[in-house]
This record gives sequence, structure tokens and C-alpha cells, in this order.
Amino acid sequence: MSAKTIYERFLWFDHKARTKRYPNTTALSKEFEISPKTAQRDIEFMRDRLRCPLLYDQSRKGYCYRDETFSLPMIYLSSEELSSLLIAKKMLQGIGGDFIKQELSSAIDKITGILKKHSLAEDELENTLSFQMVEYSPAPEEIFKVVLNSCIKTKCLSFTYYSPSSDERIERTVDPYHLLNYMGTWYLIAYCHLRNEIRSFNMVRISSVKAMDRMFAVQKGFDIKEYLKSGFGIYKGSSLKQVTLRFSPQKSKWIKGQIWDKDQKEKVLKDGSIELTFPVASYAEIMMEILKHGSDVEVIKPKSLRELIKSEARKITKIY
Repeated sequence: MSAKTIYERFLWFDHKARTKRYPNTTALSKEFEISPKTAQRDIEFMRDRLRCPLLYDQSRKGYCYRDETFSLPMIYLSSEELSSLLIAKKMLQGIGGDFIKQELSSAIDKITGILKKHSLAEDELENTLSFQMVEYSPAPEEIFKVVLNSCIKTKCLSFTYYSPSSDERIERTVDPYHLLNYMGTWYLIAYCHLRNEIRSFNMVRISSVKAMDRMFAVQKGFDIKEYLKSGFGIYKGSSLKQVTLRFSPQKSKWIKGQIWDKDQKEKVLKDGSIELTFPVASYAEIMMEILKHGSDVEVIKPKSLRELIKSEARKITKIY
């Protein structure tokens, strides 16, 4: 039974009790075609968990409210929804610095309030789960604030961007579309006037940022949700290449069930190996993932990626 249906039963029972129609287990079970045991559990949940001041009137053989000013909580959450809220609270607390925390403090307080209504004490919230990220790059507060405001107000941005590959700092003017937190690091997805295409900018490498007076319109046909799906990892684009990786039988036990891409195809071979096939827009990030698995993974295709991994393996061998 869905959470919505359960709450509908609560609303019905609440209305009957509030208007002194003295609902009981039998009436609730008949109205919603549920068993008397389920109906009784609903009533006990309302009394014990939702704190409804239910009073059983023996003469009327039904319930009414001791306190008629009582208001049934407008939000009822299933266990799955409670888990999602708890995860959201933890994630909001951990994704940024002081500016982000200050801006999100109200939302976090509201989430905490809802969780407390469901009988979860503060120490229980803190002890239930946590998030720990490694190798992430917190965005500088002053940079993040300007970029976020420009995204919201659709105003063009100018900044200096450092490229590690070329070791250069280049002036950029962009139309800021979207802020993405990927693996703990903030990226700005924007239309770059210099390159005349959509680019992703690591926020840590941005400096001398300035919001411009000129406003922009998002390119016709651009859909951020579709863009984020276009390729493996942080690298996106329309020119995608299909990659097939074969994992050893031993490693496949750990890989099975993992989602590397929404469009991936998984093939289990007779010896227990698994082949994953999915699209990538750039070899840069997938190479790091492949090398992480060492000899337990082999690039089946394309040949160009296979050659890149082979070349990197030779360099590693020379070091050792």
C-alpha cells in the first residue's frame, strides 16, 4: 500500500474524529477495504507516532479528540521518504563552504524539523549516516556566489580560467547555464564565447570573476538534463564514442550491478567475465577509471583507447 493511500486513511479518520462521528477499527477497515489488524495499526500509529490526542469513547464505541485544536501533520513520510530527507540534509551540509551553508541553513532547518516530527532525535540523525568525499575541490566562496547569482539572473560572466593541460590563463566570457557538483567538485556549465560551444569549467580554476550587465538566453534546443546524460563522467558532448570494457571474472563480482552510464549495456561471458559498453565524449576521465582497475580490466574497443592505455602502461612500467 502506498504512503499516499495510508495518509488518505489518516485524513479520513482525522476528519471523522474531529467532527465527533466516532470512527473505529471496523469503520476504517470497511471504508478502505483493509483488514481490521491494518486498521488498528493505523489508529495506533496516529496516536503513538503522529501524537493525535485520540480518546476512545466506550459509550459511542469510537474515537474523538481530547484536544479539538490539534492539527494533523500535513506531511506523512514513508520510510523511503524519510531516508531521502535524511540523505538530503547530510548532502546539503557537506557540499560547500560558508556561503552555501548560510544560504541553505533555512532548508536544512526545515528538513530537520520534519524528521523530528517523525520521532527522530538530533543525535539519531547525526549517527544514522554520513558522507565522506576525497579528492574534491571546494569552490572559493567569493567565486561561487558571483557565478550562482549570474546563473539565476541569466547574466553573462567574464573570468580568467587556468588550463592545467596548457598551463595558461585565458580570459573567458560565458553564458552561465548550470552549476553541477560532480564527485564533490563544483563545475560551471556554460556557453563559451571564445570556443563557441558548451564547456564545463572547474570552479577552482576560475579567478577574477565579474558579472556583466549583459543578459543572455539559453541556446534554443539546449536541455541541461539531456546534456548531463551525454557521456561518461564530467566530460559531455554530442560526438560520442562507444567504449567496451571487459572485466576479469574475479573483478566482475564487484562490478556487477554498477551503473557507469544510463545507456550502458552489460554482457556476462561464459567464464564469468563482464563486458560493459557505454558512450564517452572524452577519453580523459575513462582512462583514469580503467587504470584504477589494473590488470582486471581490458579495453576491447575502440582501438584508439586501447592504444592509449597500452602507452600509459609502458610509461608505468618504466617508472617501476
